[in-house]
Order: sequence, then structure tokens, then C-alpha cells
Amino acid sequence: MKKITYFTSLLVLALATSCSDDFLETRPKAALSSETLKDRAGINYLLTGAYSLLDGVGAGNTTYHSSADNFVYGSIASDDAYKGTIAGDQPEMSLIEQRQIQPDNTYFRGKWQAVYDGIARSNDVMLLVDQVTQLTDTEKTQIKAQARFLRGHYHFEAKKMWNMVPYIDETVYNPDDLSSTKVPNDKDIWPNIEADLKFALDNLPETQTQKGRPTKWAAAALLGKAYLYQRKWAEAKAQFDAIVNSGRYKLMDRYHDNFRTATNNNAESIFEVQHSVNDGAPGGENGNQGATLNYPYGGGGVTTCCGFYQPSQNLVNAFKTQNGLPMPESFNTSDVKNDQGIESNQAFTPDQGEFDPRLDHTVGRRGIPFLDWGVHPGKAYVRDQSYGGPYSPRKHVMYRSDVGSLTFSGNPRLNANNYRMIRYAHVLLMLAEAEVELGNLTRARDLVNMIRNRAANPDGFVKTADGKPAANYVIKPYADADPAFSTAANARTAVRFESRLELGMEGHRFFDLARWGIADQVMNAYYAVEKAKRTYFNGVNFIKGKHEYYPLPLQEIVNSQVGGKATLKQNPNY
Repeated sequence: MKKITYFTSLLVLALATSCSDDFLETRPKAALSSETLKDRAGINYLLTGAYSLLDGVGAGNTTYHSSADNFVYGSIASDDAYKGTIAGDQPEMSLIEQRQIQPDNTYFRGKWQAVYDGIARSNDVMLLVDQVTQLTDTEKTQIKAQARFLRGHYHFEAKKMWNMVPYIDETVYNPDDLSSTKVPNDKDIWPNIEADLKFALDNLPETQTQKGRPTKWAAAALLGKAYLYQRKWAEAKAQFDAIVNSGRYKLMDRYHDNFRTATNNNAESIFEVQHSVNDGAPGGENGNQGATLNYPYGGGGVTTCCGFYQPSQNLVNAFKTQNGLPMPESFNTSDVKNDQGIESNQAFTPDQGEFDPRLDHTVGRRGIPFLDWGVHPGKAYVRDQSYGGPYSPRKHVMYRSDVGSLTFSGNPRLNANNYRMIRYAHVLLMLAEAEVELGNLTRARDLVNMIRNRAANPDGFVKTADGKPAANYVIKPYADADPAFSTAANARTAVRFESRLELGMEGHRFFDLARWGIADQVMNAYYAVEKAKRTYFNGVNFIKGKHEYYPLPLQEIVNSQVGGKATLKQNPNY
């Protein structure tokens, strides 16, 4: 579902219908009457437009502000990643990282614009679809199911960012009345999100011929996730069990096949944000624009820009193993050896300790092969080690062999590597979480072991040029009698830690910490250690009851005024 189809086609329609002998009767060129779109092609243009904001790009001047992977709000705001680059670059991102969070930070408005524009476009479809006489009732239902899945997703994004947000559907939204959406944020919108996703679940097919359209199972996964956020464990389990029992998905044999363009839309994928390049879109706009800053900085390698989104030392430490198992209580008592302050032309030997092999699929580090670009040279790939640390992001980066064919000709950072929003591993981990809370600890352990056994496949290890493992990878499943699953408290810790390892640098971490109710504990422990490495964390504190959610954008509160009074209320303590 690509933006170029939507915008180019609508522009053609606008130009074709905007001429009149009487200029007083001429609609603005950017506006289309509903009559123009009341046919099969028109409604599909509208639906494509609703899909086009899944990547967060296209609503005003938004790119990394509203990236689908939430790298700012889900990872940089957590213990997974530093902002990276240099102190003066994108300072508003630094303010989020350092919890100097104010409602006038334009990043929050960028995210708000993207999700609520996506909601508006979904509602445009809902308002018009029943008036398209060319469609059968079955076709109309299919279009509604897709639009409501999208609307549910966009509201879900708003909910996890800001908590108390307005729900806007086609009964509220009137495209001819700018005040119609000025509704208060005084209700919990989870029931509305559930209703949208239930409709999608009941009406979407089990498979789609076009990649990028949601299926029944994508709706089940997102609905189950919504239940998980509300601690509706039994309801969440039912959705995740249905996906497992469908037999339609499996874990890929090699973990990294979830993060390369050549294996987009694979057997593990439940819902992906689609990216494409060299498709006629101006400026490669259908490429992965949200990640355009997040590449190694230089050194004659991958790119010459931009050095953002660097994995944290804390995340790297989390991948240490002892007898093949994680160390959730002690992983951060010492640091994995790194090349901080060591020039790339000076000798360096990587840490020889035991590691989970997912480390080197998540993090680019000195002395380890970096995809097919050669061995990561360390400092030469980092803009400012003293500020952003010694590591590089890896999961979304293109291969050297992709350049030219699967990257945009004018900018290789715009590539066709999809963002896997929900994959089967994610479902298994969410199911394990529900099983722990329902007291089914053995099932939870078995689900976690499925994830760990896949990671332990030697065929999927990062390897040196001579085919040997690039580091000392030691990973094992939990044994039947392992104390990690002897109590609910222990199992909860094990499942949460496994989620961090499996989903590292994928934009989920902060939202998980917040919904688990442990964000203040984890983040303040993180700052206490990190301030010795990154001095900008001195004095930083996570305030419980405030920082679990972001502030509503100040300009949106101003814009919500009716009769001089704002209809939107700011979150507590901002």
C-alpha cells in the first residue's frame, strides 16, 4: 500500500475536476468532492491513503517524528538506546531521552498529526463506502474491515502515547466541519479500539493476496495486544491461542530473516509496514523514511549520515549469558568490553564472554561482521563515541548487496526493508505473558523456549568470513526444573527479559515498561549507572505518575478550543 498511488492518483483527479466556467463554483484543487470518489477506484484511493500513514510519513512535515517503529518514544526513551549523533543535533529528541519533556516539543505534535490524520483518512472511507453502488455488500464489508483495523491501530498508537485521547469515528467526524473533531479526551477509549478490532477480526479473511493488507490474524494479534495492555489475561490468551492453533505462522529458522529486505513478508510476519523504492515515487518517499537518520555515520562504509539511534551499553549487557541462560538480576553489574575511545586503526579484541547470538543481530559492535559490509570498524562508524557510545543500530540497515536494487537510487538510507509491526515471536511472548498471569507457568516456559531454541540455531549465527561464529555464542532453553519458572514472580521476570532480548531496538521497550508498571524502577536504575558514562543523564529522574505517558501537544490543545475553551485536557503533572 504505497503513498505514490494515493497522492498521484488524487492529484490527477483533482486537476481533472477542478475546471469550471465560473470560478466561484470551482473547488480548491487540493479538495475533492465526495461525488468524485463514489466509485470503485475512488474508494480504493481513499483506502490506500489510510494505509499510507502506517509508516508515519505524509501528515505534514513528519518523518522520524512519527516513524512506525517508534524508535524515539519506544527505544530512545527507554534503556535500549541513546539518541546518538552529537549533542546539538535534533535537540528535541535529546529532551525526550533526558526526560526534559514539555508539551511544546514538536516531536509529539508530529506523532499526533500522523495518527489522527490516519484516523481521518480511515473515517473518510467509512463515510463514503456505503454510497459506492459499484461495490457488492461483501466488498463493502471488506473495505470497512480494513478501514476499521487501521482506525483501531491509529487510536492504539495514540492511546499508548498519551493514554487519555479522543476517539473519533465516522459518526463524529465531518470533513466539512472543522469543529467536529474538537471532542474532549475524558473517556477511556479501549472499548472503542476493541470494537474496531473485533469488527476487523470478524470480517477480514484469513489470507490476503496483496501484501500489506491485514488478515483476520493480524486483527486477532492487535486485539490480543489491546487486551494485554488492559490486563485482560484470559481474553488476550484466547486471541493468541487462536493464532497459534491456526497453524498459519512459524518462527523463521534464522532470527535475522525478520530484519532484511530479501525476506520481507515471511512465514513469521503477521503484519508489516510495507516499504518500496525506485517505484516512481518522488524522492524515494516510499522507502523507510522513518529510519533515515539511524545509520552508521561514516568511515567509508554504509553511509555518511547520520549516526542516530545507538544501542545502549545496558542493552548490550543484557545479552550476556551464564551457562546459556540470561542474567536478569546481574547483567548490568559489569560492562561488555567495548572500543570506547579506541581509534579504528588501533588494536581491539572483542569481549570473549558468553553471549546470546541475538546480540550481534541487534547491535553493530567493533570486531563483528556488520551484515555484508565487512567487520564493524568501531569508532569510524560512530559520529561521537563520547556522546552516543560505541555501538551502531543494525536491524533496519540494508545489506551492501541491496544497494541500487532495494535502496533508493538517490539515497541508500531509503530502502525497502519493511517494519515488522507484529511477528509470530511477538505473539508467542505475549501469550507467555498471559499464561504467567493465569498461573500456567509450564506453558509460559515452553513458549519462551520456542523463542530461545530458534535463537540457538547455529545456521542463524553471525559468522566470520571463514564461516565460524563471530563471537562466543552460548544459549540454551530453560530446563524443566529451572527456578526461573518456579514461581509467578520469577516467570514474569523471565518472560519480560526474553521480550527485551527478542524485540530489542524494535520500538516496544518503553511501552512495555510503562504497561508493566515498572518504568520508574527500571529507568531510574538505568540513569543511576548511565550517568557515569553519559554525563547528560546527571540529575535525570523518571517521575512515577507523570512520565509513563507523554504530554498532549500544546498546539493541539490550543487548536481544540471551542468558544475560547480547550476541549482537550493535558496529562497529569505537565
